[in-house]
Amino acid sequence: MSIKSLKESIWAERIISQQHSDGSWGYFHSLGLPSKNRPLTTEQALRRLQILGFTIDDEPIQKAADYMHRCLSGDIEIPDKKERLHDWRIFNQLMLSAWIRRFIPHDALAGKVAEKWAEVIDSTFRNGTYNHDSYVKAFRKVFGKPPRGGRFTDFVSFYVVSLLSNFLEDKTEKAMFDYILSHETGIYYVYESVLTEVPENFRSKQASRFIGAVELLSEYDNPKCKAKLSYVAEWLLSKREPDGSWDMGHEAKGGVYFPLSDSWRSCEARKRDCTYRIEKLLDRLGYETGKKKL
Repeated sequence: MSIKSLKESIWAERIISQQHSDGSWGYFHSLGLPSKNRPLTTEQALRRLQILGFTIDDEPIQKAADYMHRCLSGDIEIPDKKERLHDWRIFNQLMLSAWIRRFIPHDALAGKVAEKWAEVIDSTFRNGTYNHDSYVKAFRKVFGKPPRGGRFTDFVSFYVVSLLSNFLEDKTEKAMFDYILSHETGIYYVYESVLTEVPENFRSKQASRFIGAVELLSEYDNPKCKAKLSYVAEWLLSKREPDGSWDMGHEAKGGVYFPLSDSWRSCEARKRDCTYRIEKLLDRLGYETGKKKL
């Protein structure tokens, strides 16, 4: 399987055909409920396209990045209904910046938002462990108000974890990593259980979401952080089929991470998709298929 074949898949074609002229897919946030007229949100489309191998070198991503830049700079607003459970302006900037940095890691505008969150997290873990009082104090100092609502009272969400990838100082990053791995409710928007415990059923959507959380953490280049994920690599290697492939079964098909192929009607296509994904993750964790890299 090649990136080219994934980018030419029926899934990529369908998503790109629904992109609006402004570069968006309508509503931005995943919780904007889909309907017949709005089958995708912008971040749902971006997540799927990134999984299918699209980068900032591809026109649909360039158009989306330009749209997100205009939203982040205040030239235009995303059309989502403002959520009342938290500060919408802070959350809006966090979402946009996280997605921009996923495609443009050194983007200056998104980097300014990352700097604010890095200051908060650095203060939170200054003594090597999570301190909630320090988090609240730093949040208030940086953003001018205390954290409000679940999205901010607990920072362990897709957006903060993604935004700060390779942005923190080594000591802070390792301390935050330990906290995330032992966090009882996983990573908000990605996986809902503690990450130190691998799923009981490998052939499941839960296992696919667990792998999604590990994929997110594997984006941190710090070798000491990657080493903390070695138990995941060992678990994946233990699930390999006798022929050297992986098969997560039909239950893993959720429309986000899978399928990659145009169809899962054949067992071969499903195993090919699963094997491609897991081998890619193992490589990022520093493992060749079957052994740890030197």
